[in-house]
Amino acid sequence: MDVIGIKDIIDILLVATLLYYLYRIMKESGTLNIFVGVLSFIVVWVLTSEILEMRLIGSILDKFMSIGLLILVILFQEQIKRFLVAIGSHRRWNFLKKLFKHKRPNDEEETKKWVMPVVYACMNLARSKTGALIVIQQEVSLENFENTGDIIDAKINSRLIENIFFKNSPLHDGALIIADDRIKSAGCILPVSHDTNIPRSLGLRHRSALGIAQETDAVAIIVSEETGNVSIAHKGKLFTKLSSTELEHRLSLV
Repeated sequence: MDVIGIKDIIDILLVATLLYYLYRIMKESGTLNIFVGVLSFIVVWVLTSEILEMRLIGSILDKFMSIGLLILVILFQEQIKRFLVAIGSHRRWNFLKKLFKHKRPNDEEETKKWVMPVVYACMNLARSKTGALIVIQQEVSLENFENTGDIIDAKINSRLIENIFFKNSPLHDGALIIADDRIKSAGCILPVSHDTNIPRSLGLRHRSALGIAQETDAVAIIVSEETGNVSIAHKGKLFTKLSSTELEHRLSLV
């Protein structure tokens, strides 16, 4: 009889930890149902084919398993893309950077200086019912989207943001992209979400914001031209009718 050693215990703990974090990431990226469905199918396949030795159903499931990965990629390409983005950009991996990078006590304050100028600009735009779409880069690069607009590369300033979205401005209809604490470009074109759960009352800006939030880990802020309401799209979800305090709080967390 084999004795369970320290290596076996460590192996089990590592697998359990990996599955737990995989579960958390898939839950946050909106792909948990797929994970549960695939896991259930594998359990049925092992049960019928290996344990109960049901030859007919086992052979059918064996054939399906051989092409199952391709079918999953075709049917759930958007969810898989969102899941891979979550893995590649998830904040919990930042501890690896911290091992090799010394962080000064005031680094956190330095990185959050952009929050208040953005909040002030959005609230002023909301009061005048001036439509706006501001995208803030996180871990995933938005360079491809930056190149669809006009490169600005300026310091973040609330007046500049308001002027960009002034109704007679040629950059008014596109998205403004912020990356590395700079306004990188404006008038940018974003992917449009085809999510059928989006209310009909929300227009193209909201669909574009949700589209970039589904394809990347970016945060997109929308100011409605019709109502003046401020919304945020992040991690494939839309949060509407935010106050200035709520907007500041959500931006401070990203």
